Amino acid sequence: MLLRIAHLAGLQLLISCCRAFACHSMESSDFSLPGDYLLGGLFPLHSGCLQVRHRPEVTLCDRPGTFNDHGYHLFQAMRLGVEEINNSTALLPNVTLGYQLYDVCSDSANVYATLRVLSLQGPHHIKLQGDLLQYSPKVLAVIGTDNTNQAATTAALLSPFLVPLLLEQIQKVNFLLHGDTVMFNDNGNPLSSYNIIAWEWNGPKWTFTVVGSSTWSPVRLDINETKIQWHGKDNQVPKSVCSSDCLEGHQRVVMGFHHCCFECVPCEAGTFLNTSDLYRCQPCGKEEWAPDGSQTCFPRTVVFLAWHEHTSWVLLAANTLLLLLLLGTAGLFAWHLDTPVVRSAGGQLCFLMLGSLAAGSGSLYGFFGEPTWPACLLRQALFALGFTIFLSCLTVRSFQLVIIFKFSTKVPTFYHAWVQNHGAGLFVMISSAAQLLICLTWLVVWTPLPTREYQRFPQLVVLECTEANSLGFILAFLYNGLLSISAFACSYVGKDLPENYNEAKCVTFSLLFNFVSWIAFFTTASVYDGKYLPAVNMLAVLSSLSSGFGGYFLPKCYVILCRPDLNSTEHFQASIQDYTRRRSST
Repeated sequence: MLLRIAHLAGLQLLISCCRAFACHSMESSDFSLPGDYLLGGLFPLHSGCLQVRHRPEVTLCDRPGTFNDHGYHLFQAMRLGVEEINNSTALLPNVTLGYQLYDVCSDSANVYATLRVLSLQGPHHIKLQGDLLQYSPKVLAVIGTDNTNQAATTAALLSPFLVPLLLEQIQKVNFLLHGDTVMFNDNGNPLSSYNIIAWEWNGPKWTFTVVGSSTWSPVRLDINETKIQWHGKDNQVPKSVCSSDCLEGHQRVVMGFHHCCFECVPCEAGTFLNTSDLYRCQPCGKEEWAPDGSQTCFPRTVVFLAWHEHTSWVLLAANTLLLLLLLGTAGLFAWHLDTPVVRSAGGQLCFLMLGSLAAGSGSLYGFFGEPTWPACLLRQALFALGFTIFLSCLTVRSFQLVIIFKFSTKVPTFYHAWVQNHGAGLFVMISSAAQLLICLTWLVVWTPLPTREYQRFPQLVVLECTEANSLGFILAFLYNGLLSISAFACSYVGKDLPENYNEAKCVTFSLLFNFVSWIAFFTTASVYDGKYLPAVNMLAVLSSLSSGFGGYFLPKCYVILCRPDLNSTEHFQASIQDYTRRRSST
């Protein structure tokens, strides 16, 4: 009972000393001992503070209820060790060791204590100078701390001052301690034998058992595993690792200095973890892909608009139907070439228009199957040139009707010059030649080539042509846009022409449908860049060709097949006379 009371009194005295330490007065005899050579001791006599902090501040160590038994035992072990050395006549004769001990209950207290042991004797400050080898801090060596993070901080602060400084006399030390020889090598490392002990805790009480030994001459390590009592279930040995093994496809990202302490981070998409290197994800090959957290790469799927797909069948059927309609219309117009409807539609010029539409329709077959160099070279350019010829013919035909009915009498000189110099054919040739020049420049400078695209989809290789990414494609498209506007303007000017010659409504509808089709294509291309983009492109081309054919030729085919009474010279003359009367009355 008396021993218990004495122990509690000692703890109370120790807490009082800790409070004095926290206030930066380390004068208690329990914490310091004068001597020829001073040793520093850093021990956690109190537990750390776990509260959330909003600003940096020094932790007071003497908080109630935070006393640390383990730190106190380490503290007393150093005191007793120094006293035993000083009381021995054989260990360090004529030399007295002293110590200064500090309570490192927190990171802030640890930094403060480390700076104190580096300070000079007397003024208690650290003098900065160029040659740190000449610096003589208060202590020659430091024992502690038992916390890994605090030990790293202490080591970083002590290293520039070479603490512990390898004492010159340490290589000369050679003595017996409890039957064991104590000596050091040239580097100051001890060569003594050690006992390996296992601490056994039972609540606040503890004991230890010797489970092995280490000797240096000869170098030998003996461990009796049967004496070790592990705290796991059924005395199972715990894993001696800092971090658990990572899941498959997760790389180890080292945290700190040791490879055994790491975080597990999943490999990014397109990379995989090779079991030969667990610390770095390796990229997949160009023709391969991998999802997040993968241990292997997979072959990419090669995609293109194949002939056998359902989408291809629908587009092929629609395009083939258009070609048959164009061919049938050409035969129908050839059979009724001398009728007023065919002559008013342009006569033989209609065959050039039908042929240009057929050429554009034929270009669509280049969109199916794996892209090849000839297909990439011709498919867009052939459509652009064919549609240019059609729009040029449509423009010049509407312009001629306007000249005949509105300007032949008002500007006869211009009308006769237009007729004598074959203005219609000359316009079509010049307009088509300009588009041909644009297309040739496109094919030479920005040559469309088959390519394998890897960026848009991680698991796919998209086979495509490069024509849509070039300036030549944009120029050819803009040129056709200008021709469409010209054809629309000429048709609109002739909106009051005789009924048989007035095609403003049908032409306006077809051109507007053409604009909408391409606007829809470019809008889709801006948000979707996948496998079926060529199909969307084909749909826009097919819509342009179909609207041009439907707006211009279908009404005439209807008159030829279903209303032969309107396909007569008398009907056209009556329509012209009615227009003349209306013009003269206004």
